[in-house]
Amino acid sequence: MPQDSPDRRTIEAAVALATRAPSIHNAQPWRWAIGDSSVHLFADRERSLPAIDPDDRDLLMGCGAALHHLRVALAALGWATTAHRLPNPAEPDHLAAVTFRPRQATADDIALAAAIPHRRTDRRRFSSWPVPTDLVDELAERASHEGVVAIAATDPRDRFRLTSSLTEAAWRQGMDAAYAVELAAWSGRGGGAVDGVPAANTPSTPVRHGDVVMRTFPGGALGAGTTEDGDDGEEDAGELLVLATTSDDRISRLRAGEALSAVLLAATDFRLATCPLSQPVEVADVRRALRDDVLDGVAHPQILIRVGWAPVGGEPLPATPRRPLSEVLGGYPSPHAAHLGGAR
Repeated sequence: MPQDSPDRRTIEAAVALATRAPSIHNAQPWRWAIGDSSVHLFADRERSLPAIDPDDRDLLMGCGAALHHLRVALAALGWATTAHRLPNPAEPDHLAAVTFRPRQATADDIALAAAIPHRRTDRRRFSSWPVPTDLVDELAERASHEGVVAIAATDPRDRFRLTSSLTEAAWRQGMDAAYAVELAAWSGRGGGAVDGVPAANTPSTPVRHGDVVMRTFPGGALGAGTTEDGDDGEEDAGELLVLATTSDDRISRLRAGEALSAVLLAATDFRLATCPLSQPVEVADVRRALRDDVLDGVAHPQILIRVGWAPVGGEPLPATPRRPLSEVLGGYPSPHAAHLGGAR
């Protein structure tokens, strides 16, 4: 790469951090390519989940989260980035082209990048300590920087609607045989896996944290800090946030993934625990009800995030596995990839 672009070792380090992004069932549905003065993000269709994610919402959000992770990593390494989203109309799986310019890293840049390897999806009960309002407001601000609205369910009626949507979606998906097969295929992974949801990171029994029903993964081995009925003697004070966009096209979903990453990394930097909850938006009827009943029909819900303080005395969660860099990073996969198209 030219001198006004990062060298290959820097790019590889940034992409390695980008692959730590969350994705549905840790499917890691992305590929990266290095150009002469750019890096390109592609969807990996071999890692799509048609039963759980028939309209690619989760896939695009996962790739968006990886794109934001890349931007954060490069910023900490002294490079500002411009993301050209969906640059090639002829190649819809080319999701972004990223270009660079030198920039002095700030303390905030470095802190956010340092949060990447420490972020976990924490499915355990959270503590009874409330999340301060100013931290919730700051998380919403981080989402807004990515063009996405983050709404905290502080109104009891909105909270009830959100938690009811979780229950409804879990019931609907539980009746779907194809969903069960797909979920089982990506769950209960052992120590040698490079993808999927590890048994050590998922509860061993169905879990409800207060009014929040969590997705049940087969083959889990994690103590969730609660019983199935939530009768554990301590209230879970986790907050629920909804990430929403004004449109529901592909670029909106990609941006929602970038906002998801921004919120999760900021929360990790604040020492908060987080857990994305995608079930309500995976079921079309439930997603429409959320749009109409919680967002007044003016915005589209993309994902819920549970935020709180980790359980007191809880053991640190292990990192989920990732595919080796050699499997996800290469040169241009096609001649079209060299064309940036219009910036978005």
